Amino acid sequence: MDNEELLAQLADIHLPVAISYWPPAPGWWLLTAGLLALFVYVGKKVSRSIRQRRICEHALAELERCYVALARTEELDPDSLKLRFVNEFNSVLRRVALYHFPQANVASLAGVAWVDFIRETGDSSLLSDEISQALSYGRFQTKIEVDVNALNNLGQQWITSLYLSKPETIAETQGLST
Repeated sequence: MDNEELLAQLADIHLPVAISYWPPAPGWWLLTAGLLALFVYVGKKVSRSIRQRRICEHALAELERCYVALARTEELDPDSLKLRFVNEFNSVLRRVALYHFPQANVASLAGVAWVDFIRETGDSSLLSDEISQALSYGRFQTKIEVDVNALNNLGQQWITSLYLSKPETIAETQGLST
């Protein structure tokens, strides 16, 4: 047998079937599922962050309304103005606390227990003895001595620390306060 006879016996080259793009390989399905799960997770985190920021802005605006009302009121008695501001301030802080710590019986806290709760749960580095006394017993007094600017700064700092801190920190403080 010569070479030409051998070549004549060979069959023609058969090309494989064209590779289809559908259905994709299992790896692509896993990658798609993983990316979808990642997008859902990130979307929930971003949504929660936006919601927390909006609620924080609302709480800070409420606190600012109390502070502006104190400055705009033209009553002759500054003690009654301060007393009203302390009560409104306490009301705003309680609503924020009730939102963040619903199982902590915040509504029933009063006096020193209320001030201790503020110390334990948020950033209360501006909480002085004077402010502590005002928050504890201010609503039961007829005359109150407190720096309303420092009180307002404390409220802003405490509210901001609750809403804009990491969720792990909030979970830890919820465990401490319950």
